[in-house]
Amino acid sequence: MLKIMDTVRDRGSRYAASGGAAADAAGVKAFVAGLKREKKFAKATHNSWAAVLADGTALKDDDGESGASAVILKMLERAALRGHVVVVTRWYGGVNLGGDRFAHIVTSVRAYLAALQT
Repeated sequence: MLKIMDTVRDRGSRYAASGGAAADAAGVKAFVAGLKREKKFAKATHNSWAAVLADGTALKDDDGESGASAVILKMLERAALRGHVVVVTRWYGGVNLGGDRFAHIVTSVRAYLAALQT
């Protein structure tokens, strides 16, 4: 499991990206459940995720952050990353960010994908 903490801070909200290998839907579910067992992530407002399985099947869940998983999924597809799940976690800071939240999701996923290359 790779975690990139505090990829973005904006108006009190914080973002982090996490991810790991996931061979099938059960693996994705287990990964997300494991992440949410950690106190820090369990207290987050949203744990939005997307996965592209080895066979090309796409799975996603916004976890209340409308549209977030579609952004994550599109980036995974562009990167041709299969057999992997990426979670973007947001701790809400009390101020609505509007469309800026999508830019922060993109920044978080980019940081995660860059960390995979190292």
